[in-house]
Amino acid sequence: MSVTFQDIQNSPEIRTYITQADASLLALGFTEHAFAHVGRCAAVAADILTQLGYPARQVELARIAAFMHDIGNVVNRHDHAISGATMAFRILDKMGMPPEEVAAVITAIGHHDDSTAFPVNPVAAALILADKTDVRRSRVRNSDITNFDIHDRVNYAVERSDVLLDVPDKLITLALTINTQVCAVMDYFEIFLQRMVLCRKAAEHLGLQFHLEINGQILL
Repeated sequence: MSVTFQDIQNSPEIRTYITQADASLLALGFTEHAFAHVGRCAAVAADILTQLGYPARQVELARIAAFMHDIGNVVNRHDHAISGATMAFRILDKMGMPPEEVAAVITAIGHHDDSTAFPVNPVAAALILADKTDVRRSRVRNSDITNFDIHDRVNYAVERSDVLLDVPDKLITLALTINTQVCAVMDYFEIFLQRMVLCRKAAEHLGLQFHLEINGQILL
C-alpha cells in the first residue's frame, strides 16, 4: 500500500519534528515555518503539478515533499535541506515507501535551500515554487513593529499573495500587493531576488515562464 499524504500529515513523528524545528527558528528570530507554511507549500506544489497534468502519484509525492521539506531545521538551520533529506529517507523507508518514490522526495527536499537549490526533477521544481513564493504578513512573529528587521518588514508589508498559473500561456505569476509605507519594493528585491531567480529556473523546468507582479506591475 502506498504511503499517502494523509499518512505523512497525521504522523506524530513528523509533526513533532515540524513543531520542534519551528520552535528553534522562533528562538533564532525567523518567520513562521510551522504547519501554516508547510501546509501552504504542499497545497501550492500539488496544485501546480495537477494543473500541468502530471500523474496523480507524482502530485502526491510533491505534496509529501513540501510538507516535510523543513524538518531538518530541528537539527540546525545550517544545511537544513541536507539533514531534512536524510531524516526523510529514514522516515519514509521505515513507512515502506518504494525507493524510487523516496528518491524523488528526498531529492526535492535536498535541493530546496536557497544557496544550493535547483529544480532537478518536477517534484523539486514544484517545491521550489511553492516554498519561495510563500511571503505573507501572517508569517511575521515579532509583535514589536519598531523592532522589525528587513525580513519582518518585507513579509509584514505583503497584504496579499497569490500564485497564479496560466496553463494555456505557460505562465506562472507571483502576484503581490505590498504596502509601500511599510516596506519599499526595493527591500523586497534585496531579500528575495535570489528566490525569484530560483522560481524562474523552477518554472522553466516545468515548461513555464515566471513573472513577479507587485502592485499590478510586472517586475520580473
